[in-house]
Parts: sequence; structure tokens; C-alpha cells
Amino acid sequence: MNSVSLIGRLTRDPDVRYSAGSQTAVARFTLAVDRQRAVKEGEQSADFISIVCFGKTAELVEKYITKGRQVGITGRIQTGSYDKDGQRIYTTDVVADRVEFLDKGGNGSNNSGSFGGDMDDPFSRDDQVPAGFAKLTDDDIPF
Repeated sequence: MNSVSLIGRLTRDPDVRYSAGSQTAVARFTLAVDRQRAVKEGEQSADFISIVCFGKTAELVEKYITKGRQVGITGRIQTGSYDKDGQRIYTTDVVADRVEFLDKGGNGSNNSGSFGGDMDDPFSRDDQVPAGFAKLTDDDIPF
């Protein structure tokens, strides 16, 4: 299973571009994520992780998220490679399916919230079963 959950702060404002053909928004930013264990006591260290998101999520990232904001990301790891000046360059990104605000916005108002995917938590309503899941009754549970 390829699943990633991260909490960190943006190191700079997101770079948002639109694809040539379909005009789909693509947002890229770097997330500074604290390591669990510091190298020395009292010393902090962080990993700087490249994040990419697409479509409506990218548009909302462009609109609401800026440098320094703390966010939670869920998504998947994606690797790739390309040639540059005769050298093979390897890349690793986290493709974000969901982005959550974890702090207040710069204007002091509480802009906490989340977006991504279908913009809805599929488990928040009893009457809806997410795709790929079967609705179970008490009779289906063996204990």
C-alpha cells in the first residue's frame, strides 16, 4: 500500500501552473517536516519533502496556503526520472490527495479546514458507503 501522511510547514508559497492542453491546475510546494528524533538533544532537524497536487485541490492550495502555514497532507509517493544535460535525474514527490489547514491564517481568523479528493469525508455520513466498500450489517460480523 502506498500511503503517506505528513504534518509540516510550507517553506515558500506554492508554485501553481496550468497544463497546456486541459488547463488543469498543478501546485508544487515543499513541506518542512520535523524528524521524530533530533541528532543531538535540543537540536531540531527536518526533512524537506516535495509535494504536488492537481485540479481543484491545487486551485485551493493557491488561494489559501502560503509560506509558513502548517498543513497536514495525505497522499502517495511517486517516483520518476528525466534526462537533463545527458544526466539521469531521479525525482520523488508526494502526490497530495488531501490538504488540511492546521493553524490560523495570517489575518488572525481561524481558517482551519481541509480540502481534496471529492471535498467530502466519505465516512462522515451513515447513508453513504464509499466506492470499493460494502455496507455491512450486524449479521455480517462474525463476533
